[in-house]
Amino acid sequence: MAGRAQIPTKNSALIAMIADEDTVVGFLLAGVGDVDLRRKRNYFIVDSKTTVKAIEDAFKDFTTREDIAIVLISQYIANMIRFRVDSYNKPVPAILEIPSKDHPYDPTQDSVLSRVRYLFSAESVASSRY
Repeated sequence: MAGRAQIPTKNSALIAMIADEDTVVGFLLAGVGDVDLRRKRNYFIVDSKTTVKAIEDAFKDFTTREDIAIVLISQYIANMIRFRVDSYNKPVPAILEIPSKDHPYDPTQDSVLSRVRYLFSAESVASSRY
């Protein structure tokens, strides 16, 4: 299908994680973790000592890797780099914000949900014209 974004990997694509230790460990136990031959991991653990620059670098790395199809990021961490998350507009890898144990999900801050709301409001305005 022309125009669709394809994931350019031969066998499979990975899910990347940027989250606190408990969330990452939970996903690692579920089998999401991967370390390639160059010792690059598909997860980044954020703690109280992690700098915003390090989070930005991990986000940039995961969104430019060709073997990653989805980036899961804890919403409170996404808020730390909100300008990067909101300005990201490629379909692959998809960015999904998730809750963490200590920080509940807030739908008003989710960049994907806000884009969907915008599209539906634009559609409703366009359909009411005809």
